[in-house]
Amino acid sequence: MLEAYLNILVIFLLMFLGYWLSFKQWFSNRTADVFSKLVLNVSLPFSMFLNITSNFSREEFVSLFSGMIIPFISMILTLLFSFVYRKIAHIPTNRQGTFSTMITCSNTIFIGLPINLAIFGEQSIPYVLLYYIINTTIFWTIGIYLIATDNSQVEQVRISFHPLVALKKIFSPALLGFIIGLIWMLCSLSVPTLIQSFGTYLADLTTPLSMFAIGIMVYFNGIKNLKMTKDILGVLVGRYFVAPFIVWFIGQWIAVPTLMLQVFIIQSAMPVQNSVPILARTYHADEEFAASSMGYSVLIYMFYIPFLLHAISFI
Repeated sequence: MLEAYLNILVIFLLMFLGYWLSFKQWFSNRTADVFSKLVLNVSLPFSMFLNITSNFSREEFVSLFSGMIIPFISMILTLLFSFVYRKIAHIPTNRQGTFSTMITCSNTIFIGLPINLAIFGEQSIPYVLLYYIINTTIFWTIGIYLIATDNSQVEQVRISFHPLVALKKIFSPALLGFIIGLIWMLCSLSVPTLIQSFGTYLADLTTPLSMFAIGIMVYFNGIKNLKMTKDILGVLVGRYFVAPFIVWFIGQWIAVPTLMLQVFIIQSAMPVQNSVPILARTYHADEEFAASSMGYSVLIYMFYIPFLLHAISFI
């Protein structure tokens, strides 16, 4: 348990370093965009490819897909909870869709992947990817639609949104790396030494660049600009208590390996998706609300994760 805490501390030290280097003006807001692109388009695809080809056999992986029903059902139930909560709490209409999206969809890659690696090691990566597939699909379809509806000129926003945009986001380079690795593994092909070595160097960039990017985002969003409101508190309750509880509850009815359920719980209780403030700005929703929610969710997560880690140890 202590080793897992120390591994998580290392992850957050990387985030603090990104924050500090931003303060020292080594990094700009543009740097976060560059790091994000490097992770999503270069290092993460290689990481997915190498891990699926190295850690799983054909029989082991086929058995995993039955577990995808848990993240799917849990996210739909969390979404329904958000609809009920925003009615009871009288969430303003210009942030209702953003509110529901932030409660339903989590940061499964930039924070989720490094945290799961720190806690469980590389054996957790396929489970991380299963949750990522469902999370990404819902975020870039239902989530982006809900954010768009926060705009008062909702009809114009609906017309401007093209389904191919969502499809491109769902089939990201990371997922394609995963799919290629899956085909490679199912065909029982060996990975050439050159690709293995080259890919390992790039894959090792995933965690530090991801956490640097989060640190930069937190700095440029501005801690002083964060404003706690009852609506943000609702997002935090939904993210850190309701979502993981629903996953745990479903796991009592659907039998899956213990590690899979633990990873799903960790993934469901991640901070707000870092794309939400950008999309809120794009669709003229409440950008300040989105940015503050993401900032608070990242900062509070540092104190929350030890309690969650202790809780899942009883599973």
